[in-house]
Parts: sequence; C-alpha cells; structure tokens
Amino acid sequence: MPLHESPHAQRGVVAVLIAIAMSALILTAGLALDMGHAFLNKTRLQNAVDAAALAAAKTLTATEGNIIAAEAEAFDAFTRNAETAGNRELEISYGSGDGDLDVAVEFSATLPPFAAGAPNGPYVRVRATGFVMPAWLVSVGGIFEKTVSATAVAGPRTLNAGSTVCNLAPMMVCGSPGGPGMWGYENNEAVVLKNATPGGQSTVGPGNFQLIRLGAPGGSVVLQNMAGSYSACLAGGTTIETQPGGLVGPVAQGLNTRFGRYQGPVNATEYPPDVIVEGQSPEVTARPRDERDLTQGYDVYQGGDRITPENIRDRLFDYRDYEEQLNNEDYDYPPITDGGTGAFGRRVLAVPVGDCSGTVGGAGSVPLLGFACFFLLQPVQMGGTVSNVFGQFVDDCSVNGTPGPNPVTSFGPQIIQLYDDPASNDS
Repeated sequence: MPLHESPHAQRGVVAVLIAIAMSALILTAGLALDMGHAFLNKTRLQNAVDAAALAAAKTLTATEGNIIAAEAEAFDAFTRNAETAGNRELEISYGSGDGDLDVAVEFSATLPPFAAGAPNGPYVRVRATGFVMPAWLVSVGGIFEKTVSATAVAGPRTLNAGSTVCNLAPMMVCGSPGGPGMWGYENNEAVVLKNATPGGQSTVGPGNFQLIRLGAPGGSVVLQNMAGSYSACLAGGTTIETQPGGLVGPVAQGLNTRFGRYQGPVNATEYPPDVIVEGQSPEVTARPRDERDLTQGYDVYQGGDRITPENIRDRLFDYRDYEEQLNNEDYDYPPITDGGTGAFGRRVLAVPVGDCSGTVGGAGSVPLLGFACFFLLQPVQMGGTVSNVFGQFVDDCSVNGTPGPNPVTSFGPQIIQLYDDPASNDS
C-alpha cells in the first residue's frame, strides 16, 4: 500500500520555502535599499569635499599661499555643505563631536605627485573619512553598518592661447614669439601696460595705445572693464581686436577704483578697492627706448633711474611687498568676506599678449600669443592726453575661463579646478 504525505506536511514544506524566499527577498531589497542609501550619502560627501577643496584652493591663490586662511575656508565650506537641506545624516555625523566623520586638509607644491606638507600649496587635498551609516534592512544578513569616505584635490591650471579667458583688463602688451622668458618678459619686470604717445606713434600702430575691445566699442565699456566688470571674454581665439584712442578719462576712472579712488560713474559697491592700496610706489614715468622711433616701446623710470627686475624691490612697493602684507593680513580695507569693503587681487590684472610685429592702424586685429599677469604699481596719473598704466610682471593670477585643447604649465592667468587624486579612487 503506497505511502502519501499528509496535506499538513506539504503545507509545512511550502511554508518553509516561502519563509526562505521571503528572507531572500528581504535581504535583496535591503541590500538594494542600503546600497542606494550609501551611494546617495557618498555623493553628498563627495560634493562637500569637492566644494571644500575648491574653496581652499581659491583662498590660497587670493591670499598668496596663506594655508591657515585656506584651511579655515575648507572647513567652513564643508560645514556649509553639510548643513544644506537633505544632508541631515552628514551634518549629524560631522557635527556630533563623537569623531565618526573626520575631515583633513593637506597642501602640496606638486601634482602629480601630491606630496603633503608644502608650506603654501598651491594644490589642496581634502579628505573625509569615517562617515558611518547604520544599515536599515540588511542586518538580517549580518551587515549592520556601512562606512564611506571621499577625497578631492583642487588647484590652479594655466590658460593659454586657444582657451576662453575672462576677467581680462582691456589692455594688451606686445611680446616676441619665441623670445626669452615669457615672450621677452622677465619675472618682476616693470612694464608700461598702456601708453599715450604724442604724435600718434606706438608699438601697436598709428592711433592705438594698447587698448583692446572686450565686448562693444567705446569709452564707457573700457571704463567698466578697467574697473572690473569683465562682461566679455576672449573665447578660444587667435587674435586680439584693438580699441583705437587713448581714452584717458575712462582708463583712469575705471582702473583707479582698484585703489579706492572714485571719479565718474563708478562706486565702491560695484567696484571695491583692493584690500591693500597703500604702499603705492613713488611715482614712475615712461620713457621711450628710442626718441627717434617711438614704435620701439617704453621703459619704466623713477627719476633718472630705469627700473629693472633687479632693483625694483629696492625702489618701489612691488608685488613681493604686497604678498607679505597679504600673508600678514595687514589690510588697508578689511576683506568683504570679513564684513569689510576690500576685495582680494584687485591690483593684479590678466592681459593678453600680442604679436605687434605688424602694425595695426585704427580698429584691427593683432595675433594673440597668450596671456600674462601684472601687478599694478600705482594709480593712473592723468595729465592732458597722458594716462600711462604701469605694472610688474608676475607669475600668475586668478581668472575665470575654460582651458583650451593644449594645456600648459607656465606663467599666466589660471583657473582653479578639481583634479583626480592619484592616491585615491574617491576623487
């Protein structure tokens, strides 16, 4: 006589199979939910360290290597991001005081490699480790928590010809293709950024005095761009469009806002002064290199002495003095970020460098060699048709823009960007 399982026994087996299947489903659903939860918080953490690294790198550039200020800005930026809506778990972990989430800031002079310990950067790494999140459903599989971390590296990148460069002053200097140094300029060299030549002769060509067109033509646009509106950019081009005329008034009124001097339709709210405006150089003048041929350009003199890269610091308040005051936080106008009225870097300009070997009369085009940075030595001294602008060639300055197809590591204007961290898979 055959044996048959009772219906009760069969129902017991089915119940066991259902329980196993339900456990598997719960585990799978829990894994999916918790992995999604971890990924979301990992993204939030990465965004916070990205913002902190960028903020620190920008501060490092603005303060000429003040790592104390940069580190403070990194922590402040991370905190602000942790406190934004939707980041409640990140805020609790970072602000709980129990040491779960640790944030560290490091500085390096090179990249790659990133060698932590540099005294003033310019590269910054922000690490966030120990962000612990409790598991919601997967504890049935023996998993009770998930820990994530993130790292970000930020620093400068030089923009060259072919890049889109904003924050430019509406002037250009003439350079020599393939010349020594940077198109013939030496570090710390005093340069006439704009001249006003009697008789209409200049290095650029008849009627051109190193002004360029950024946006629309005319004195009002030159004034705004000199003051720092930067409403237009040179976008990936190979030529510079000249702006004829001396435009003495607009040049002085716009540029002198950077020294806290306001005349004409400008004000301190729109165009704040630099944080350091005192210590201006004893007045310098421009002298032609060849009295018989004014197209040969000009040198900078103080009294009867020509200013050179070797003697500039002895004779003038130069960029190195400016950097020292920045590092010592010896401000004439407290920074806007601290509730004051001054802005960092207003005395440092980015200008295009042109090949002036072929003269251009009136409005025309000059071949673009690249971009250079200059520290303003003094306000514009107006007198008749003269409005010379004097600058000191410096290594770099901060601008807005987009790198071109052939990036370089060189002198010139820079953007701050994120880099892959070769020592981590998190960046």
